Amino acid sequence: MNASVAIAVFGFFMVGTVVLGLLAVRRGGGGGGGLAEWSVGGRSLGTVFIWVLMAGESYTSFSYLGAAGWGYNYGAPVLYVVAYMSCGYALGYLVGPMLWRYARRHGLVGLSDIIAHRYGRPWAGALVAVLVTVFLLPYIQLQITGMGVVVSTISYGAISLHWGYFIAFAVTTGFVVVSGLRGSAWVSVLKDVLVIGTLGFLAVYVPLHYFGGYGPLLDRLVAEKGEWLTLPGHGSAGGGGLGAGWFVSTSLLNALTVVIFPTTVAGYLGARDADALRRNAIWLPAYNVLLFVPMLLGMAALFVVPGLSGADSNLALFRLVVDSLPAWAVGLIGVAAALSSIVPMAVFMLVIGTMWGRSVLSLLPRRRSGQGQKGAAQVVVVVAGGIALGLTYGAPQTLVRLSLISYEGMAQLLPLLLLGLVWRRFTLAGGVSGLVVGVATVCALVFSGHDPVWGTNAGLVALAANLAVALAVTYAGEADGLDGRPDGDVLAHDSLDSVSSLDSLDAEGARGSLGSRDSRDSPDAPGALDGLGSSRV
Repeated sequence: MNASVAIAVFGFFMVGTVVLGLLAVRRGGGGGGGLAEWSVGGRSLGTVFIWVLMAGESYTSFSYLGAAGWGYNYGAPVLYVVAYMSCGYALGYLVGPMLWRYARRHGLVGLSDIIAHRYGRPWAGALVAVLVTVFLLPYIQLQITGMGVVVSTISYGAISLHWGYFIAFAVTTGFVVVSGLRGSAWVSVLKDVLVIGTLGFLAVYVPLHYFGGYGPLLDRLVAEKGEWLTLPGHGSAGGGGLGAGWFVSTSLLNALTVVIFPTTVAGYLGARDADALRRNAIWLPAYNVLLFVPMLLGMAALFVVPGLSGADSNLALFRLVVDSLPAWAVGLIGVAAALSSIVPMAVFMLVIGTMWGRSVLSLLPRRRSGQGQKGAAQVVVVVAGGIALGLTYGAPQTLVRLSLISYEGMAQLLPLLLLGLVWRRFTLAGGVSGLVVGVATVCALVFSGHDPVWGTNAGLVALAANLAVALAVTYAGEADGLDGRPDGDVLAHDSLDSVSSLDSLDAEGARGSLGSRDSRDSPDAPGALDGLGSSRV
């Protein structure tokens, strides 16, 4: 009976998720727009939609599984998530509007598109698209796995893990192919209502139900589990490397990386205006307060369900509620956790599809039109999701190993993107050389078991090597960035003072010329095929 009730609640909300995606299509003009409408919502998403969409970076399946698991296994080191997300939002106050204006001015729809335009080389965008795909596939697999675990758990075992994986793939692929970024934003509203409601409830219920309140819970933690409350946390892994040096270096690296993470950039480019991004940068850190709930409840589970090990520790939070709450409440919590997998997974797949549609497959003559790029991107979404699903079934350790370098590898794009956008002298040769060295260093350190290295996150060490090589090659070589284009066509050099005076003009232009489709989606638009710099190769 419990399983039937929980599954019914879950099924109802999954159908609602697909319906929301379809409604988003109708609101966006029936799905007839080009790649810009599908991939960045026609650059028309307001403050609320951008807020809930970008909050998806904070609340994934990690919120209900990984955060509680880290709290259960290690304790205090898990707080690095709150630290880096909050610092990243502060950096996003500057970087977000800069990237938005640059993409808006030149009709760009993604990270690889920006890099291809900056350096005037389509192959640079294609290279970045391939690299980002390799780094994002593990995240798709993690969300598929996370949702599968949630579905199996809340159904009291009635739905197997394998069917849970397939449900995650089918629901996400279905609505993102049809509705794009706009659909993800609409579903994010439902997800955030459920996340706030369920985590707020659990923050009160678990301490009262099991301990009589926060006072007794905290007293027991201090008296019996003090090791969990300080760095480097509990356990041999924590004692070996999750100390203050790791915490600071990881928070710094991830804060720098999150502002140029492809899914974050997709959120930037979907905004109606730059002020929406600034307001979000101010208010999003407050949303991270809720992350303390699964972290603390993971530690509370030490007293209720002791002895969890390995992957079972990620179920610490659900072990607290599955047997103590009615089935409908378990179903609601499961829906919130499932949507916390679906929304970020949808944006991961959307980003991969957009980059391949714009920067890789658009190099083929038949895929140069806006509709051709959109169609190619939608096919790639299905293929990318299918690859992640297939590897989840057949070779899960392949993506698990790749996931070890995903975030640290993505950090190596920082000089190529941000330094290139503010410094005209910076060369593509320097950026690519640094990127190769950085990624190679990350792989060497991580796969040899040297992360952290000297108590420091290996990705930060690799980024330092990346930057050193990039600068050395740039200064040693010719200034290939001086290709005859004016600075305004190459750099994102607007100051904050000038940006504020121009945002209103850009927003008005976005509503008029880009509200339904990007000018570069039309093969007949002036310079439609030159935006990637193909004429200057």
